[in-house]
Amino acid sequence: MAVITQQQADRLAAREEVHNVVLDYPVKKATTHTPQFLGLPRGAWPREGGSEYAGEGVVIGFIDTGIDPTHPSFSDKVPGHSYPVPPRFTGVCEVTTGFPSGSCNRKLVGARHFAESALSRGVLNSSQDDASPFDGEGHGTHTASVAAGNHGVPVVVCGHHLGNASGMAPRAHVAIYKALYKRFGGFAADIIAAIDQAAQDGVDIINLSITPNRRPPGIATFFNPIDMALLSAVKAGIFVVQAAGNTGPAPKSMSSFSPWIFTVGATSHDRVYTNSIILGNNVTISGVGLASGTRTMHKLVLAAHALRNGTTIMDALYVGECQDSSSYELKLVNGKILVCSYTVRFILGVSTIKQALLTAKNLTAAGLVFYMDPSSTGFQMTSTPMDIPGILISSPQDSLALLQYYNTSLSRDNASGKIVGSASVARIVGGMKPTYGITAPKVMYFSARGPDPEDDSFQDADVMKPNLVAPGNSIWGAWSPLGIGTADFQGERFAMESGTSMSAPHVTGIAALIKQKFPHFTPAATASALSTTASLTDRKGGPIMAQRTVLNPDATQTPATPLDMGSGFVNATAALDPGLIFDIGYNEYMKFLCRINGSSPVVLNYTGESCSAYNSSLAASDLNLPSVTIAKLVGTRTVLRWVTNIAATVANETYTVGWKAPDSVSVKVSPAKFTIGNGQTRVLSLVFRAMKNGSVASFGKIGIIGDRGHVVNIPVTVIYKIAV
Repeated sequence: MAVITQQQADRLAAREEVHNVVLDYPVKKATTHTPQFLGLPRGAWPREGGSEYAGEGVVIGFIDTGIDPTHPSFSDKVPGHSYPVPPRFTGVCEVTTGFPSGSCNRKLVGARHFAESALSRGVLNSSQDDASPFDGEGHGTHTASVAAGNHGVPVVVCGHHLGNASGMAPRAHVAIYKALYKRFGGFAADIIAAIDQAAQDGVDIINLSITPNRRPPGIATFFNPIDMALLSAVKAGIFVVQAAGNTGPAPKSMSSFSPWIFTVGATSHDRVYTNSIILGNNVTISGVGLASGTRTMHKLVLAAHALRNGTTIMDALYVGECQDSSSYELKLVNGKILVCSYTVRFILGVSTIKQALLTAKNLTAAGLVFYMDPSSTGFQMTSTPMDIPGILISSPQDSLALLQYYNTSLSRDNASGKIVGSASVARIVGGMKPTYGITAPKVMYFSARGPDPEDDSFQDADVMKPNLVAPGNSIWGAWSPLGIGTADFQGERFAMESGTSMSAPHVTGIAALIKQKFPHFTPAATASALSTTASLTDRKGGPIMAQRTVLNPDATQTPATPLDMGSGFVNATAALDPGLIFDIGYNEYMKFLCRINGSSPVVLNYTGESCSAYNSSLAASDLNLPSVTIAKLVGTRTVLRWVTNIAATVANETYTVGWKAPDSVSVKVSPAKFTIGNGQTRVLSLVFRAMKNGSVASFGKIGIIGDRGHVVNIPVTVIYKIAV
């Protein structure tokens, strides 16, 4: 890695001994109940001997912000049988000032940090940025625990016990490759160095909850340094999981492009934390906030009505946000419930709930209430932990009802007209107990959407993205107490986070269970097992919904399509018994890349292989993916798929093929019925014909149903249709 001018780069690239010169670019970061929501305790875990065996022998490499090695989620002092480090793993535990000797163990088997690019740019400050594998942000600790954190670790936040946490594969081993930093993020060159090291060390799976800050330049999105480094990892047999990105819900907002990467979008799950406030007029208002309640009614006081003498609203422009206790009069707040304004500044991180809590405690308030300011209307408030009674009112209408009740009870000084108090009272009802059973999963508004853009002209590629969706909203995970990634959880050992960064490690952990059961699976076989068994309905049997807007997302949701959810919602139990798999080898990916116009020199630069060595090429739609995406269907197109029977049953299984054709398209699959033995492969011919012209994407599916209980689903997407 070097810092050079464009002219120097061109001269360097022209030299015979130089393999490749690529522009570096910045990158960004893209639980207690989700194991139950995903059916692990009664489904996938018992198949491998229970939680104390789930994922054993599998090493997951996390390329992220590092890890807190002292967290109980990564202790190897767990009950049960011996817990050896897999002998094939050759990684090391880097010892630095911030990461002392003994930080690693049989659970946390390796830890390194990568910062050459950051150092060369002069942005890394060793004293501020933890130039070690230690996690000064929190994100890496969180993602590692979601995938592979120990089973049954108590979650205590703000003194409240909120259940016990577990990773999806609690017995899997963790290897950390820190390439992101709390102040500035990270750079592609350091990410690539981390990927290469993880592959050399012998990890089985790589979790990449990281996406580029911008679309990589070049002839096609696949030819960016991170994706090509991940192709090398796949060649080495490593399954690669990447977060889709939090740039939804716009179409083509995908940040993870390539068919050899397993891209995961984010959904909700069925647990919510709610609390409420009962006003003196007997009106009950619901809200959010992980807080206890008040035992009795207390008077309410609006922050703007509790100002210290000499302080005016003009002096303290944001006084309603309760960020500075010196602005208020103690005797006006003492023993009352302080009412503050939740503005857009909280969403931007300029103001924080934690600071408002400090204000309320300094003023000895009995509790804290936030009403929604018009500037934040439409944004979702989250269940923030509070160490005093509190609530966030997340509805504009309810916020108005609170203020109207308060204002009707105001009392004023007869002489000056100044507000001297309010007769309004309220009681906060605690919100520590979650409620379950809400309709879930649904695709979250922030989850990036397909179709997959092939290149920077935004042409479409015949590759379905995302591959799958998994829980990524309000996820409890381990946290570094020194982490600054989320202000409301500073100093805590657990945090509730949202994003596709959280959905990716759910799938990573489940992939570890698949790797444990099928150690010889290729990365594509693991991807197939996850994809073909995915759920297409929510927990109540209805279609999985997708939120369509950032503001008021639940008001705009419609049924999810493959461009929103890929093959569907991850089904851990079914993925361990997929029946049939669609396999792809490294050579097929190379044939796909070599087909792209002008790609030969780029392929040679990245892989050291010449496209002339491959005597054929493959269109994207002809890759043996467990999905079919045709961006432009002109007349009739035939694609082939190969299925291999990996079921444990000795007897043959007979499969019947059915399908639902996309609008304006006819579908025919042959054979429509076939019998296949263990280890055997069958070729399916899929014929698609455009019946009439259209430019709106339409969707269908192909179902392959076995007589021994296996069901294989293949989503179909056709965008442009031209009938001839």
